[in-house]
Amino acid sequence: MSANPQWDISRALGVAKLFHLVCGVRDACVTPFLTLYLRQLGLAAPWVGILMGTKHLIAAFWGPFCAFLAKSYQKRRVLLMGSLLGSVGASMVMVLVPPLHEGPGYRSCNASDRATPTAPPLGAAGTVTVPSAQPASSHAAGAPSPAGESRTGMVDPAGFMKAPAGTVHVLAGGPPGYTRTTSPALHPVTAGVKATPGEGAFNSGRTVLPLLAGGPANLSAAQGNARGLDLSLEGLHWTFLLSLGSLVFWELLTAPLEQVADDSLYEYLDFVDATDRYRSLWIWRPLGMSAGVCGVTALVGQLECVLMTNGPRGVLHFYGYSLVGTLALVVSVSFPVPICRRREPSYKTIKALSLVGGAPQLIVLALTVFLVGAATSAVQNFLFWHMEDHGSSELVMGFSVALGSLGEILLHPFKTTLLRKLSRVGTVGLGLGCLAAQLLYYSFLWSWWSVLPAQILNAISSGALWWAVKASVEDLATPGTARSLGAMFQGHISGGGCSLGSVVGGFVVMSFSLAVLYQACCVVLLLWLALFLSIQPRLPQEQKINYSKLLVMEASDTSDSEQGTERDWLVKAMREEDSE
Repeated sequence: MSANPQWDISRALGVAKLFHLVCGVRDACVTPFLTLYLRQLGLAAPWVGILMGTKHLIAAFWGPFCAFLAKSYQKRRVLLMGSLLGSVGASMVMVLVPPLHEGPGYRSCNASDRATPTAPPLGAAGTVTVPSAQPASSHAAGAPSPAGESRTGMVDPAGFMKAPAGTVHVLAGGPPGYTRTTSPALHPVTAGVKATPGEGAFNSGRTVLPLLAGGPANLSAAQGNARGLDLSLEGLHWTFLLSLGSLVFWELLTAPLEQVADDSLYEYLDFVDATDRYRSLWIWRPLGMSAGVCGVTALVGQLECVLMTNGPRGVLHFYGYSLVGTLALVVSVSFPVPICRRREPSYKTIKALSLVGGAPQLIVLALTVFLVGAATSAVQNFLFWHMEDHGSSELVMGFSVALGSLGEILLHPFKTTLLRKLSRVGTVGLGLGCLAAQLLYYSFLWSWWSVLPAQILNAISSGALWWAVKASVEDLATPGTARSLGAMFQGHISGGGCSLGSVVGGFVVMSFSLAVLYQACCVVLLLWLALFLSIQPRLPQEQKINYSKLLVMEASDTSDSEQGTERDWLVKAMREEDSE
């Protein structure tokens, strides 16, 4: 091994803190609002679910694979900077995706009169939401409209009449102000023909065409409208395919960043036996997320009317992402990457996988993490839709995300006490229960602010639950496999659950409603919680050796007799461990 370079630990930790902080701000610009932007493009819940499921799947498997290649070929800094630079450009590709509906009046700068150019919501069994037959106005000229009517009593650019607020029931998962019909969807050309559920989803960009009676002129008009509807369907296909291609390209470039940075920093500190300081760095990313998510929403609210972009309002989030990503690229030039590395076996991931298959505790824990990932995806993908339907602004949405992250940070000093008092199994059970309670609460939201109290539970449903999972994984892992096993749980298993949950969740929202999705996730988590707690006592318990206690017992045993030798617990324990 060549001579060691100068190892400046304080400087390396300072750069790492700044890097994680900036990356947290960068992710906060777009990640929480991505599904909201896809909704503004006109995509319905099933297609948004497919897009997000693809994104989670790429992150779960492509990121670790790239990190392995970068470590094998000593190209970590190249991949780190290339990922940041590529994600800046790839995020701008998303801005180029054309919305499904656009036209005059696409944007309104009046805060009380913002039309959301989204597709109409979908009801049960593929039924679509259609405009209700409302008179144009019942107010005298110049008379003020009732509260909220200026927001919804209008025709949006897609051609859907928005009903006055408070007079109709708003479907969870649909744009604010759209009325809902309980009748099946009509075929766009022939009235009375019911659309299938799959067709109803693609018809989300269409309006219901009434059957015109009498005369060639009316027939010609109907045929012309039908051609227009076919073009609308073609536009939906193009919007979805372009969004899918852009999102896949973007995620392929972004996914390797976090794991490459974490592995590089950990090995850098491990080389000088300073890994104890690595654990304190996690706080900087959620701090950056909390600051960034509030800052970007406040900035977008101020600049959206000044810049007057032609696309949906969400494009400003991508501009912020690119700007902060450029700053992260500058910081990454000084990010600590080890030059001299210790030779380690390359089969750790395979060994970690074999551990999961051979330990019942790890199998149960893996199923728990998978279900938690699936349920969490339902919150991440569609909670902002739910809040938007109740009149929430993006600033309130951002504050709700910050509240959850800050709750986890504030609870962290009590982590050791919590795990000791409740045990790891009890903490996992508490986290599952809190997540189920959150989902049930979300299904009954009644106002834009009502989501905020439930966000405080994120400290337990996300923070404490993952603390217990990581502690259990470290306890059950064999020497040298703890990090690989932890990465598998947090990456592959949780990411796979998020992917499946996103796809299934989108179709549940289409077929039923968002409230039903949250209630179904709540029931599944509660059933698994009961099963999880009931089978834990029946699982074989690993007996870990307390070497410090055994050494004390050895020191107190001064007998040189054969009986004293038999009481040498340390020797017996070491023999048993070697024989396994």
